[in-house]
Amino acid sequence: MSDSVDRTVDGADRVERALRTLIEERDRLRQENDALKAGRGEPIAVVAMACRYPGGVSSPEDLWDVLRGGVDVVDEFPADRGWRDLYDPDPDAVGRSYVRHGGFLTDVADFDADFFGISPREALAVDPQQRLLLETSWELFERAGIVPAGVRGADIGVFAGVSSSEYGSRFLEGSKNELEGYLLHGSALSVASGRLAYELGLTGPAVSVDTACSSSLVAMHLAVQSLRSGECSLALAGGVSVMSTPAIFVEFSRQRGLSADGRCKSFADSADGTGWAEGVGMLLLERLSDARRNGHPVLAVVRGSAVNQDGASNGLTAPNGLAQEKVIRQALANAGVAAREVDMVEAHGTGTALGDPIEAGALLATYGQERAAGRPLWLGSMKSNIGHAQAAAGVAGLIKAVMAMRQGFLPKTLHVQEPSRHVDWSSGTVELLVEGREWTSADGPRRAGVSSFGVSGTNAHVILEEEPPPEQTDERGPGPAVAGGLTPWVVSGKDAAALERQAGKLRDFADAEPGADVADVGWSLVSSRSGFDHRAVVLGRGRDELRRGLASLSDGVESAGVVRGVAGDLGGVVFMFPGQGSQWVGMGRQLYDTFPVFASTLDECAAALAEWVDWSLLDVVRGVAGAPSLDRVDVVQPALFSVMVSMAALWRSWGVEPAAVVGHSQGEMAAAHVCGALSLRDAARIVALRSKALVDLIGHGGMASVAESADFVAAHLAPWNDRVSVAVVNGPRSVVVSGEPDALDEFVEKMKAEGAQARRISVDYASHSNQVTRVRDQVIGQLSDVRPKASALPFYSTLYGETIDTTELNGDYWYNNLREKVLFESSVRRLVDDGFRVFIEMSPHPVLTVPVQEMVEEVDDAVVLSSSRRGRGEVEAVVGSLAQLHVRGGVVDWDAVFGARRRGGSADVRLPAAALLAELLAHSGGSGGALEGAPRGR
Repeated sequence: MSDSVDRTVDGADRVERALRTLIEERDRLRQENDALKAGRGEPIAVVAMACRYPGGVSSPEDLWDVLRGGVDVVDEFPADRGWRDLYDPDPDAVGRSYVRHGGFLTDVADFDADFFGISPREALAVDPQQRLLLETSWELFERAGIVPAGVRGADIGVFAGVSSSEYGSRFLEGSKNELEGYLLHGSALSVASGRLAYELGLTGPAVSVDTACSSSLVAMHLAVQSLRSGECSLALAGGVSVMSTPAIFVEFSRQRGLSADGRCKSFADSADGTGWAEGVGMLLLERLSDARRNGHPVLAVVRGSAVNQDGASNGLTAPNGLAQEKVIRQALANAGVAAREVDMVEAHGTGTALGDPIEAGALLATYGQERAAGRPLWLGSMKSNIGHAQAAAGVAGLIKAVMAMRQGFLPKTLHVQEPSRHVDWSSGTVELLVEGREWTSADGPRRAGVSSFGVSGTNAHVILEEEPPPEQTDERGPGPAVAGGLTPWVVSGKDAAALERQAGKLRDFADAEPGADVADVGWSLVSSRSGFDHRAVVLGRGRDELRRGLASLSDGVESAGVVRGVAGDLGGVVFMFPGQGSQWVGMGRQLYDTFPVFASTLDECAAALAEWVDWSLLDVVRGVAGAPSLDRVDVVQPALFSVMVSMAALWRSWGVEPAAVVGHSQGEMAAAHVCGALSLRDAARIVALRSKALVDLIGHGGMASVAESADFVAAHLAPWNDRVSVAVVNGPRSVVVSGEPDALDEFVEKMKAEGAQARRISVDYASHSNQVTRVRDQVIGQLSDVRPKASALPFYSTLYGETIDTTELNGDYWYNNLREKVLFESSVRRLVDDGFRVFIEMSPHPVLTVPVQEMVEEVDDAVVLSSSRRGRGEVEAVVGSLAQLHVRGGVVDWDAVFGARRRGGSADVRLPAAALLAELLAHSGGSGGALEGAPRGR
């Protein structure tokens, strides 16, 4: 009976567990479904834009100046491409063009191949369209505040519209074929996106799109879908078009599809055909929630998009009004926006007598209906300014629409004396922008539609919306500039010339943007720019000093305000802590007043010392009346210890972490604390009590320095036997002796007589000599219960000249440290043998840097730095040394230097793009090989 009951209970449990599992799985699937639905509808943020278009346009801001000013940038055929004279006013002339104007890029053959690591020969074979995509995409990341090197390996997608592959064929026509082997990849449309992904190290989808004139908007549509599906985290989307040959002018001349003057008269009654142009435009896209979380700028959002095909219409290349209506409605549905809520449409508007009326009819049938009184749909086309940029036309319209929303202005459409009579403008509420006008906001956000219709029959439409208001955050405001207004501007380049060019661009930027906060500029430079091996840090208190430093750097002239160097692989950093001798009245005051980390650490040292001394450390540092003098040994040593420990904390706060420590005499106490072997209480106790013990030695001895080798000094000490001995060996020609005062004076005079540099040191006791035995019991007795710990960092003992287990740093050690010879040279040589190359002295004035420099002068990439210097501003000194470390390749956390600034906030400054070398690629073979010239600065 009980078995039956047990089986029943067990079965019920299994059923319950199964039901619970089913419910959990149902909830999980529901959550996934909700997430997918949310993702499909989430707005996509435009976080950056970059472009090149006719009229010398090299940025979205330049493009806006052209549009806002109503400028026509159509010009004559370029003279630098080797095109033969094709002009013939007769439209029936075979092989000729009745048009000799268009919208052309300047310096289209320029490319900084070395910047992208491409050999000169391969670079020549690379289609200019691919080169432009590379340059604008690099700039795109920089404009978004993203370091391009930081996204290598990321699932970032590339969607590039490109529809011409005629560049490579030009070289095959010639007799010289030295570019064979490069031409396939150089001109293949598939490689346009693949090269971007390869050069930037992006691992998301890479798709080249060729739907002719709609290519860039189709690429945008695919990018939005990819982001919403979670296929990629960021996406580059846009298009490029460069006319390497005039073939398209010849072809459309036969079709009589060109405007005679090369200008697009969009929706005008005088429209007589299209006018060809070229350009490149790229947008960086990100899910809005991700952009907000990552602190990236949000210029606008893509609410929705759609793509369709004309199908079997009245001709392969003829536009289809019904298909255009449908794609608009699909885009609006995808965006969840009503047609009446869209204020403006940037139209395809090529200026043809057939296409424009069909497009206008579709807009009137969709956007022109049921609109509020006084709120028509405003219609325009920037093709009237620059011409039809083909695969780069749609993205140009997107950039225009984003800029218009941000500027609150609708630019006019040029060349419209009268709207087209072939359009029934009364059939809907649509008005042509024959004049520019302010874009006032309705009840909701500004919205724009952008259309692009390919000659292939593929149509695309995108719905844009102005940037939504940011969520309320508790973000902190900008932190201070570096110490007392001193600001570093960090600049770099792939070579010396590139560094100087970048400095020149930054100087021009500083001139053009006088209102930009210099600290925000400095922070933006370190947070959003790639760091190359050729580096410089320009230091200044205010814009004028910084600008002068940039001018010197760009001109290749030495300047006190510029630290310059070439980065190497430096390896670990050694923090060095000297003994007595680096002190000076006022040391640490400026650092205490300007760096909170230094101040808080010094406060902690003061609290720790207060248990063992009867004077105030802060009064000593601040020079308060009545505070004890640094002439007292029991004051100067604890004070030096505290300043050195605080200096180490300051360096660490800037991301400079020691890989080893070494101390010199009393400096070993600071080293032992910084490496973690001694608590602050124990270290303060040791330095305070031991320095008090030294008071009993005052008046019985002294010390002297000699600029000779240890062997030389030891040999010359024989006449004084035990009265004077070698106390310290700092370096190959830096020795300190210690002993009885009279004997020291005799020895110094002897050395001077023999031509050696020797002098008495301003101390009246004999450390590191047998005189120290007088205080042995006092020192060891007071420190007998010190319990050091094993440290994670190597501690290079100058008592033994090698690394030791820091659990040995007990009372006996600290007595021996005072009694025995200081083997600093041996310790440094061991550090060098162990591979250390960076030595930073943690003291108020350098006393160890000179002997260390002598020991490492034959070692490649060795760097020896001080932290502060007597007689020089403490802030300038330590920040200058930090700059030296950076330019030599050391790790520096510049974000920490600049304080609490937040990416995506007011501290972001839109800096000039990388200063690429405008070097004209040269080729002498092949027809139309007019890529000849010389390097030009840009």
